[in-house]
Order: sequence, then structure tokens, then C-alpha cells
Amino acid sequence: MAAEGGQDGGSGYYIQHHLQNLQVCRVEGEWVWNDCAGNFWAMNVDSMFWSVLLGLIFLVSFRSVAKKTSADKPSRWQAVVEMIVEFVDSSVKDTFHGKSKLIAPLGLTIFVWVFLMNLMDLIPVDWIPGLSYLIGIEYMKIVPTTDVNITFAMAISVFILIIFYTIKNKGITGFIGELTMHPIAPPTKGAGIIAAPLIIAFNFILESVALLAKPLSLSLRLFGNMFAGELIFILIALIGWFQLPLHFGWAVFHILVVTLQAFIFMMLTIVYLSLASEKH
Repeated sequence: MAAEGGQDGGSGYYIQHHLQNLQVCRVEGEWVWNDCAGNFWAMNVDSMFWSVLLGLIFLVSFRSVAKKTSADKPSRWQAVVEMIVEFVDSSVKDTFHGKSKLIAPLGLTIFVWVFLMNLMDLIPVDWIPGLSYLIGIEYMKIVPTTDVNITFAMAISVFILIIFYTIKNKGITGFIGELTMHPIAPPTKGAGIIAAPLIIAFNFILESVALLAKPLSLSLRLFGNMFAGELIFILIALIGWFQLPLHFGWAVFHILVVTLQAFIFMMLTIVYLSLASEKH
């Protein structure tokens, strides 16, 4: 792929090719592949495929451990799964102070799923796209978390849960109260009551921005870190056969980034849902 990129348009073409998603969209009643520039409804097929595949791998592998679990002769994979489950469970217990049967499974799903999607970044950048090119698929990005659509979709799902838990635990009036009565308490009597509508409006703008910043920061933090890591791998691949030492060194460091970003996404989700569940 690097050689082909060099012949067709040099390093610029090579980088652009590896950063292009396999897209499909509907134009004038017909389905079109990879000609979707500016089309809002374009679907990144490769991101969808790899994210769903990795999710299924997570579900099937963890379910097989749950069905075949053994206290006498645990397998190595069972030991790994138990370590992950205990780690997530302890993180939830230390952070989430409400009562919910959803939070721990949600934290486990987020951590493992995001970790698996991030882990795809360690596969050499030419391997799978090269195989796809040989069978006629021109573009193939294999790291779903380098697609801002995927990270935003996960963050919006968390945002919906935040709204749901806030209304469930505090009611509609409590939810509206958090947006309008904080951080500045409007006066309820005296001469200052005239300024109360302005204070409420100011609180609403301030708290709305803070609320919307939660999914925005979740999605962009994950996307930015993983996209930057992928771009560095692509730049290293341009070196040619001398890339292996640099690739190995960056991959070792990137393992920390892969794990840390999955952990941060999980912990922020738990913290946000804990705040949504607390009554104060």
C-alpha cells in the first residue's frame, strides 16, 4: 500500500487514503459507494462493521466464560475476565453512590468495548487495508474510535442516560431546577426579585453549556487521542522497511493510551451518572 501510494500521489495520497472511510450513501435514489462528499447521511460502513464485530467478540467471549466458569480449574482466560470484572466492579462501587443494576454492566461494556476498538490501532496500518484492496475494497479503516461518528454515538447514548437518571431520581422539576436555580440562587423576596428572571436565564445558559459539554468532551477526547495515534502510525509506515523499530516503540507506548482512554471513558460515564443520581 505504501508503494502504491507513492506511485499514485506520494505521501499525501497515502495518508489521505488511510484516513478515508469506506462510505455508502443514497444519491438521487441510488446507493453510491465512496462518492459521498458533503452528504450528511453518508454511512461509514467500515466503522460500523468493526465496532459491531468487536462488540460481538466481547459478548461471545465473556458469555462463554460465564457458562464454563470453574472454581476448581479456572482457565487463563477466565482469570483475565474475572480480573476485568472485579476491576470494573470496584471502580463502580467507589464512584457510583446510588442504587442501580445497570451501572456495573454498563461500565464493563464501555471499558472492554472501547478497549477492543482502540486495540485495533496496534495492527500495522497496511495489513487489513492491503487485504481489502486486493479483494476490491478501496478504503478500509479498522479503528472505529478514530471515527468521530462512533465516539459521538457512544457519548450521546451516555448523555441520554444522564437525562434519564436525572429525571428518574429528581423528577422533572428537579431537573429543571438544576438548570435554572444553580449556581446563583435567584431571590424570592425583596427588591432583588425583579432580577430573578435574568438570574434564572443566566443559570439556564450556564448549566445548559455544562450539560452539553459532557457528551462533547467524552467524544472528542477519545476521538482526538486515537486519531492522533493512528496518524503517527501512518507517518511511521511512510519510512518503509525501517519502520519496524519505531512502530514497535510507539506501539508499546500506545498500549497505555489505548487502555487509559477506555478507562477514562468508563470512569467519566460512571461519574456523570452518579451526579445524575445524587439528590442535593
